[in-house]
Amino acid sequence: MTDTLRPVETAVPAAAPTATGNPHKLKRSIGIVGGTLLTLSCVTPASTLFVVVPDLFSSLGTATALTIAIGSLLCIAVAFCYSELGTLIPSAGGEYAMVSTMAGRLAGWLVFVLSLLVVMIVPPVIAMGTADYLAPIVHLNPSIAGAAVMLLATLAGLLDLRANAWITGIFLVLEVIAAGVVAVLGFAHSERGAGSLVSLQVSGSGGHTDTVTAMLVVSGLAIALFITQGFSTAVYLSEELENPRRNVARTVLATLAISTVIILVPVIAITMGAPDLSALTGGDISTMVTAWSNSAVGTFVSLCVALAIINAGIVMVIQNSRVLFASARDKAWPGPVNKGLSRLGRFGSPWVATLLVGVPGAALCFVNLDTLYGVTGVSVTAMYLLVAVAALLARRGHHRHTPAWRMPLWPAVPLLLIAVLAYILTQQETVYLLWTGGITAVATLYWAFYLRPRRDTRWLVSIPEDEQV
Repeated sequence: MTDTLRPVETAVPAAAPTATGNPHKLKRSIGIVGGTLLTLSCVTPASTLFVVVPDLFSSLGTATALTIAIGSLLCIAVAFCYSELGTLIPSAGGEYAMVSTMAGRLAGWLVFVLSLLVVMIVPPVIAMGTADYLAPIVHLNPSIAGAAVMLLATLAGLLDLRANAWITGIFLVLEVIAAGVVAVLGFAHSERGAGSLVSLQVSGSGGHTDTVTAMLVVSGLAIALFITQGFSTAVYLSEELENPRRNVARTVLATLAISTVIILVPVIAITMGAPDLSALTGGDISTMVTAWSNSAVGTFVSLCVALAIINAGIVMVIQNSRVLFASARDKAWPGPVNKGLSRLGRFGSPWVATLLVGVPGAALCFVNLDTLYGVTGVSVTAMYLLVAVAALLARRGHHRHTPAWRMPLWPAVPLLLIAVLAYILTQQETVYLLWTGGITAVATLYWAFYLRPRRDTRWLVSIPEDEQV
């Protein structure tokens, strides 16, 4: 079992060699502006605000803003880890390439499985919110609307990445405007002072006011981490960013800062401006916006959010297809599967991998939403924990001298992050831990009976030659 603990060697010939014997490489076509637009769109601040945050309001009430603020602080440490590892190991494989290189093949395989869970579940979770925000125009079944958004995003994901950067950039402007309108209206109609942000109250059954406990806040941190999770997209795009040694770290940190402001400021405004605690706990932001203004403004905001969700679907499909593409290039699967997933289409995108992300995502729109939220929260937390472990090991051997962005306060940052994330995991609901643990156990069996016996020909994590130092 020593191979499971020993860091893998990089620069191994990959699954789908070109005529020269080198692995297929994605085209470097975007700079830091395009990368930031794509990454911000993957965080999709407005759709997260309107689709995911209401779920936190229902359980945390006035403690929602505090929980998101704590989660954002934790994400700074996570972003440091991603920035250092992403510039040290610039691969479309993202987390699994970084963790495999630093902590060994088994650890890398497990983080790949967790990231695959996240990338398959998050797009349909967001997409199912479309129906609520198209309601001013047309009433649709949430699952059907979500599935349609996923299929549309899949078609867009087959296009050239530069074109998608512009498309998503336009949509991003609209969703930022929507979040800004909500913030202005909420502050303008404040019903309570800033002290309400730490009052820790939620509306209970029968209209009673309940207290939000510290344990509920800790439990909610898993979803809070998920809210700004998309900043890691910069790492997935590292093979397509110009000058990744510099631009990956800049994109990760800038995206986290911008997305936190876009999400947290409106949440504070909603908390202060909600008519009463019952309305806040209900989390119907569209109704509150209409009450603060008029139906025309409410319709405008709703349509902006619907476009933001479509935007998020496009970017997530782009990101997630790169994960599958990289896993095939690194020989994670039987030969025919590797060959199919590594195919690049006319526009330079991995078209088979794109279809395998988008079509199952459409099917997941018909799964219970609470289950999707719970499994995603556990998976994101566990994945961040493994990335923190890899960051703790990032300055061993020759990696110590490799040109890369280096985080401040190392190794204190990853050590603290590991302890906090492990505690957050212990506070999650058992059923979601069992679901995630069961999937991870099956993946471990695949590792033990298929990948490990073929360790010379399977799961060979590679980094494009022009990025090695």
